[in-house]
Amino acid sequence: MPSDKLSTLAETLIGSEIVKLGNEIKEKIRQGQKIYNYTIGDFDSSIFPIPAELQLLITEAYKQGYTTYPPAEGLAELRQAVSQFLQQRLGLEYSTNEILIAAGGRPLIYGAYRAIVDKGDKVIYPVPSWNNNHYTHFTEGTHILIETTKENNFMPTAAEIKPHVKGAALLAVCSPLNPTGTTFPKDELEAICDLIIEENNSRGSGEKKLYLLYDQIYWTLTYANTRHYNPVSLRPAMKDYTIFIDGISKAFAATGVRVGWSMGPVHLINKMKAINSHVGAWSPMAEQYATATYLQSPDVDRYFSHFKSEVELRLTRIYNGFMDLKKQGFPVDAVVPQAAIYLTVQINLVGKKTATGRVLAQQADVTSYLLNEAQLAIVPFSAFGAPASSAWYRLSVGTCKKEEIGEMLQKLKGALERLS
Repeated sequence: MPSDKLSTLAETLIGSEIVKLGNEIKEKIRQGQKIYNYTIGDFDSSIFPIPAELQLLITEAYKQGYTTYPPAEGLAELRQAVSQFLQQRLGLEYSTNEILIAAGGRPLIYGAYRAIVDKGDKVIYPVPSWNNNHYTHFTEGTHILIETTKENNFMPTAAEIKPHVKGAALLAVCSPLNPTGTTFPKDELEAICDLIIEENNSRGSGEKKLYLLYDQIYWTLTYANTRHYNPVSLRPAMKDYTIFIDGISKAFAATGVRVGWSMGPVHLINKMKAINSHVGAWSPMAEQYATATYLQSPDVDRYFSHFKSEVELRLTRIYNGFMDLKKQGFPVDAVVPQAAIYLTVQINLVGKKTATGRVLAQQADVTSYLLNEAQLAIVPFSAFGAPASSAWYRLSVGTCKKEEIGEMLQKLKGALERLS
């Protein structure tokens, strides 16, 4: 028999826990069960369609023959539009040669990791967070995990990061954060920037710098009094060390359109471009051309206004429902929604007995119980690098029908009442 052994990377790479859970959900739906599926960080396009004008522009671009390879760095028209969009809305000034376009945020994150991290390099990232554990594994970096807490809205603090910056190559953070929907306070982000600047000033001219990967793909989706902050606006010196991850996927419910951009120092952007060109993770030509036009359209603000209000309504209703359950004495909790499409909820049922006498011995049992008894599918924080014992979950409202929220909460209450 021939050996089926593959590369060490292939043999040790962990598959997506979200995909695994999704397969179980799909099977239940196939069997005719109704599932409140709040697992996926995506949108139901029948509820949250992309802007009609953007859709028309994409269609027209295909008709006009924009179907060939784009430039490796992205269309000049799109990079110029992104530059203007960032300057007008965030006050960030990036020239077109400091901007790289790719097929969404993932290849840009991968390119940044590949351009910065060598085998054994320290990579600092918080848990829970999306996929940093996998990207660090890809690059054979040394994992430096910061386990965050509810007290800080699951955002890492400068005090928690400080002991690890010496010799580190990359600090990877996200704000608004996937999976929590929470954001950095201004003073905390300033303190983190000061740490990075101080550390880099202490390094010799031949030493690799400590870079900050700042994923702000959800920055347009903030609610109530929440304000998005970025490191370069707070500390201009951070422009030399910051790689932004951004794009249209969450801002315009356009996850499948695949247009993302990264901003950073020219020498780093050029290396990321080279990596991206070999991987071939270009954003399609027609979508780039359409996005370049749409970013300059007056429709953008109209779309944001409606889109954000619909997402916030869902987050708030579900949060209030969890708070009502908590007041009734059920072992649940939630964090006030701040941003993105996520609600952080706690369902602390380990040790409880089901109606049949089965003990929910571990958090995985709780997740299964919620799916089977409440038809509620949500993602445990353990899927984002947190300990398997964590009772916290990500609840995504991208596919949530608002008329079903009350029904879902009643199903959850019933499942909780059947425990002892």
